[in-house]
Amino acid sequence: MPKLFSDPESIAEDIIRDVGTDLVVGLPLGLGKANHVVNALYARAAADRSIKLTLFSALTLEKPRPSSLLERRFIDPVIDRLFGGYPDLSYANALHAGELPPNIQVIEFFFLAGKWLQVPYAQQHYISANYTHASSYLLTRGLNVVTQLVAKRVVEGVTRYSLSCNTDTTLDILRARGEGRASFKLIGQVNSELPFMPGPGDLPADEFSAVLDSPATDFPLFAPPAEPVSDTKYAIGLHAASLVPDGGTLQIGIGQVGDALAQGLIVRHRDNAQFRAIMKRLAPAAEPVQTAPFEKGLYGVSEMLIEAFLGLIDSGILKREVDGVALHGAFFLGPKSLYRALREMPEEQLARIQMMPVSFTNQLYGEEEAKRRARVGARFVNNAMMATLMGAAVSDGLDNGHVVSGVGGQYNFVAQAFALSGARSVLTLDATRQAGRRTHSNIRWSYGHETIPRHLRDVFITEYGVADIRGKSDAETIAAMLQVTDSRFQDELARIAKDAGKLPKEFEISRGHRENFPERIADALKPAREAGLLPSFPFGSDFTEVEQRLIPALQLLREAQRTPLLLPGLLWQGMTQPPDASKRECLARLGLGQPKTFAEWAYRALVNAALARSGTL
Repeated sequence: MPKLFSDPESIAEDIIRDVGTDLVVGLPLGLGKANHVVNALYARAAADRSIKLTLFSALTLEKPRPSSLLERRFIDPVIDRLFGGYPDLSYANALHAGELPPNIQVIEFFFLAGKWLQVPYAQQHYISANYTHASSYLLTRGLNVVTQLVAKRVVEGVTRYSLSCNTDTTLDILRARGEGRASFKLIGQVNSELPFMPGPGDLPADEFSAVLDSPATDFPLFAPPAEPVSDTKYAIGLHAASLVPDGGTLQIGIGQVGDALAQGLIVRHRDNAQFRAIMKRLAPAAEPVQTAPFEKGLYGVSEMLIEAFLGLIDSGILKREVDGVALHGAFFLGPKSLYRALREMPEEQLARIQMMPVSFTNQLYGEEEAKRRARVGARFVNNAMMATLMGAAVSDGLDNGHVVSGVGGQYNFVAQAFALSGARSVLTLDATRQAGRRTHSNIRWSYGHETIPRHLRDVFITEYGVADIRGKSDAETIAAMLQVTDSRFQDELARIAKDAGKLPKEFEISRGHRENFPERIADALKPAREAGLLPSFPFGSDFTEVEQRLIPALQLLREAQRTPLLLPGLLWQGMTQPPDASKRECLARLGLGQPKTFAEWAYRALVNAALARSGTL
């Protein structure tokens, strides 16, 4: 049995006593970090420079840090409600402050997107790694401690612990330990909100050297609220939904596109005529590949279990089982409703969801024949930041070397798509992005950094359609990519390709793809939006109704700041059109019900106008 502790300092002392003063500690990606244990080890090393502490991790979770007055007033109550009891990670605070002690090293292989761009230490100590390689890098560095948040269950006096949200790398390194290729102490911290997940992550107590288990160190799980799904993301998700075959296999990445794709599949299954009508308006020049409802259903195998998968199970789409399992995942992270649904799910239904090592979900090695039989018609759907006209993808970093997020599992899934018969890799991206006051195309002629090389080009999707470029020549690829490019940038990109000799001089973009503008997408989706088929929060929200009304208004104001000439018009509208009861409720939520300063009066007018305009979009 493991040694049981009720306070973090004691378990930290025990770890140092057992392992020594040279600690190489593995922290699970995302949700599964044992925050109190990690903070206690950090405090000991910060106080005693003879202790050398290396923390190897990924996706360090932090509470939002609002900057402007409106952001603070909107998000501070949300932080208190959703993250109030979540303990900050000491090493993250030290990194932001530039105060990491010299005897402590922090290494990550995946960042929370954009969070560490301006932190030189984090950029310098980042390891570029496929998700499936992270465990081997840990072992190479002499891993001797793994700390993990766990769920606990006692049945007939026997205690078991579940790795729950993070079986991903932990199961792989436990296998290495079982085979004699590693030696480390597994340390658990019990959390009452973690669901006890069945499968190989359900471990006997004797796998652990020590466990921290106390009401004093219990805390609410980190629960990022779902973001509202924009028209752009819905268009991308709907296009992706038209590529998924009945009886196939599905992997989805995190974010709005995953929610949009899942909702698109649900509309396709439940309101098939409406789905076909939406697709006709969205892509009048193209014929959707897959539009039928799901009879056989889908099987899910995804490194990340997102709440949208539960929606697909509830709707009867995710029902094709492999050895009694409809969904295999390797880690999960999401809103409170996701954790609650998994905790409260009946055992026979939960048994159809199995948490596995990332080596299982992300690659074919090991039980390859069984995986090939299971993963028929696979569609691996992941996000990119940019793409080139010749089919390379930029997903993790910038051409100046700065890392935005990480490779994670993207390369794994792209490679899998080429290794499996009938499988496809689908990379999604917004056609444009805003940088200051300018709009830029996310489809480029070339870029100085690539995550997926062009020789692995397959399917790209923007809000304007699908570019199927597997096995296509360079000229065919460029032509297909131009068809899903925003029309404001098509001519210039086509000219560059022609000047480079990669397109015939007489090439012309077809008329059916010359109307790639945001307004067309909004118009195409408007009937479905008004009919309630494409809600902003398809799988629920932790935001209140008032906050949900405020979000698009605040987004509109943020966009208006990039075009300052719009602000005087908003200010005038907000001052001359008194708010109705609904708007007054929103203004009160921001503390602008009774403004006391000129700045508050101005903010009140801007928000009032933004609420009026966003309500009519």
